[in-house]
Amino acid sequence: MTSTASTTGARAHARAQAAVAEIAGPELPDDVAAAKITFAQRIPFGGYANIVLGRGTRIRLRDVAGAACAHLLLLRADAPWERLNVADTVKVPWQAYLGSGHPLLSDQGRVLATIVADTSGHHDTLCGPTPQARGLLRLAGAKQGLEPRDIAPTVSLFRGVRVESDGALTATGSAAAGASVDLVIHLPVVLLVANTAHPLDDRAATDLDLVTWSAPEELADHHNSDPEYLRAVENTEQAWTAATLEVGA
Repeated sequence: MTSTASTTGARAHARAQAAVAEIAGPELPDDVAAAKITFAQRIPFGGYANIVLGRGTRIRLRDVAGAACAHLLLLRADAPWERLNVADTVKVPWQAYLGSGHPLLSDQGRVLATIVADTSGHHDTLCGPTPQARGLLRLAGAKQGLEPRDIAPTVSLFRGVRVESDGALTATGSAAAGASVDLVIHLPVVLLVANTAHPLDDRAATDLDLVTWSAPEELADHHNSDPEYLRAVENTEQAWTAATLEVGA
């Protein structure tokens, strides 16, 4: 066994450990050319990710074994005071249950992202993150220069909740292993995600895959024809045009 009493020994030990370590990587999507992929990470239970994503990025979150729980927060990269507003994300589309075509809105009436594909159908906009998830999101945010006050309520993907007729919230569990959710980013964002239990479902989370790739052509598609969504997209495009003009001035 290599001694770690000296710097040389410690270095040799670290390199030996790295050589034998088996770190599970994310499963890359079959329908996306490898050259287009810009980021890929497998997030274990109790793990988190933080990444800045440009406009026109497509994200795929995948529930590898069927029990992931992705507590997701988006903040505008160039103005982090503008961030995901869960209340407006529910109110403006007249829908509390996330699915394909649903916008993730800021409190400025802008679309930060749109869900463009969903094979899970088990999500939650009502309960918010657990204390552990908030702690992980604060750690993730700190690596992007954010403070605890910047960590707003989140949406939770892959753990479902339904509202009963008496107003009670009921956990509906997870979908099958391999379920995924795809989003398209409309404005540059900081993405923070923590993979841990849900407030109404305390099962330990299983691995979560996060993969992103460039797909600017999808911004031209209207993934939702509702007038509220189209107005939010219009607000977003106006903000992007103004920001681009300022940068080019």
